[in-house]
Amino acid sequence: MAHGLSEHGHQTPSEKPHAAWLGFAEAIVLAIVAVATAWSGYQASRWEGKSTTDYALYERYSVLSQGKTTLAGQDRLYDIVHFSSWIDAKLAGRERLAAFYERRFRPEYALAFRAWMRLDPLHNLKVPPGPIFMPQYQDANASEARRLEVVASRHFDLGVSSRETADDYVRATVFLATVLFLTALSQRFALMGPRVIVIAIAAGLLAISMYWIVTLPRA
Repeated sequence: MAHGLSEHGHQTPSEKPHAAWLGFAEAIVLAIVAVATAWSGYQASRWEGKSTTDYALYERYSVLSQGKTTLAGQDRLYDIVHFSSWIDAKLAGRERLAAFYERRFRPEYALAFRAWMRLDPLHNLKVPPGPIFMPQYQDANASEARRLEVVASRHFDLGVSSRETADDYVRATVFLATVLFLTALSQRFALMGPRVIVIAIAAGLLAISMYWIVTLPRA
């Protein structure tokens, strides 16, 4: 189409100053596009790398959280088994055996057990059914599992956000490539009208792309 329009004639002398200014505008657009494309591609690469790192950290902390959750389950099972043995010994009147089980309680469980015993559970039916139901019962592995789960979730959210930012920079790069194509196309026109229209469209797309690049976060 540009070749066909160029066959209608050459530029008149009055068009030469306008062509010079238009050529200068095209050069400015090309310069901005070159710098902006390099910057946008660099930022897209940085954010993509950041996303990959955050996803890797998410996997790492998820595995650690699952490990702590398993240990917390084992702690709870240990506490329940020993408490059940203590109950059997206590009800059978075997105080030495009951005292032995008390000494084998984990320190965290022993704290809840003493608080539970102060409520006189053998005579007070309103007492919670066991030390694990007391507010004093805490498990370090369970607390650590919850903390690691929060950290893993935070890294996952950061990974998603970084990936979206990288995609935004890629979108800006695609727009800049379109600007480059339109600017090169405008130089094929001999008539000023079509050339001005094409370069105006390119300038509009460039403005949109630059707005995205300026407002997007930087890595």
